[in-house]
Amino acid sequence: MNVEREAIENRSTDAVLERGKNYRDEGRIQQLDRFDNLVTATVCGSNLYDVTVEFDEQHIDTQCTCPYDGSGDCKHVVAVLLDIAANPPQDESDRVEAVLDDLSADDLRDFVRDALAEHPELRDQFLARFGDDHKSVDEYREEIAQLLEQHADPVLFEAIDFSRFFEIAEQYRDRDRHLAAATVYRAVFEEIDEKYNLIDGAYDHYARTIQTAIDGYADCILATNPTPEEFDTYAGVLEERATTEPRINDEQFWRALDDLEERYE
Repeated sequence: MNVEREAIENRSTDAVLERGKNYRDEGRIQQLDRFDNLVTATVCGSNLYDVTVEFDEQHIDTQCTCPYDGSGDCKHVVAVLLDIAANPPQDESDRVEAVLDDLSADDLRDFVRDALAEHPELRDQFLARFGDDHKSVDEYREEIAQLLEQHADPVLFEAIDFSRFFEIAEQYRDRDRHLAAATVYRAVFEEIDEKYNLIDGAYDHYARTIQTAIDGYADCILATNPTPEEFDTYAGVLEERATTEPRINDEQFWRALDDLEERYE
């Protein structure tokens, strides 16, 4: 796992590169771990942000939970990349594989069961990948509503990380359970749009989150090869959001509806 300084410089602006260097020098990287080709880290900025860096041959895929919307990588990602370049982290995957090889099925089952009992987010991903049922739109919306309300004081100034819901949707899509994935995406864009009056900051993080959810929803709907009647029902979800008061994000939903109809024809 090698990353050259020049490659890092090419992935960010000069100003962000300098801020990322300062973040690393100031010790803001609180945790950094590697498992195979995936590096996860926590970086302290105005909040704690989760950074992931995945190495795939010559390609580097990066993500951060911060609301940065500028060109290239954010300062948190840059700080992590610089740290990887200076001190390549130890790969923990071999140790895990060695333990798995010696572990009995019963011991593994007990461990997984305990982990799923203690971590609801992991449990949701587990069920999305291996289960046969899924939660309703209302159930997902209730979880998202609680997340929004927990961070509102009394309004939202920070960017909330919704990656857990998108990961659940991806688990369903990997199994070709497109309607189950669409349910998750729908819950995300409906609830954020419903609670948009709480938002008063975080750049356009929430508008981008809505768009990501809309795009995922549209892709999943088209993947089901719906009949015209089914398509009208699914498209009606976007039309309903576009006409719901107050119409803060109505243009975004109308554009999405037009695009969906064009792709269906």
